[in-house]
Amino acid sequence: MLLDDYIYFKIGKTKHIALIAHDGKKQELVKWADKNKEILKNHFLCGTGTTARLISDQTGLPVRGYNSGPLGGDQQIGSRIVEGGIDFVVFLWDPLESQPHDPDVKALLRIAVVYDIPIANNLATADFLLASTLMNEEYDRKVENFNKNMKERLEKFTEEK
Repeated sequence: MLLDDYIYFKIGKTKHIALIAHDGKKQELVKWADKNKEILKNHFLCGTGTTARLISDQTGLPVRGYNSGPLGGDQQIGSRIVEGGIDFVVFLWDPLESQPHDPDVKALLRIAVVYDIPIANNLATADFLLASTLMNEEYDRKVENFNKNMKERLEKFTEEK
């Protein structure tokens, strides 16, 4: 395994989906979740602070809530991705509004890419992901083998000395 370039992680048929939205996008995400609740009810949902509560209250869907984004919720979601507990993210962020926790937002987006997590940042992408045949199947995510990468860097560094 240490010699492989990639490690594969299975996303099950039941997806663990994180739902996140900045203030100006919360109602948009709530309406989307309500429109798609027949699909979403078959998956495990979680989200940050107010977004999780609003979706749960207004759609009846169970949504496990983490802290709000500025209070560490984005980082909690990121750590769940690293641990293998989130398979899919819908994150409606507002590109026209400055965010006090912008570094956390960028870290979450980066970690989703590093761990090959499908991430929708707008409703069109979220719709395409939900309509994918992969929503009802298992899927193997391909993640770079960072242990191999680090071992090779250390060997190269040691040779240079």
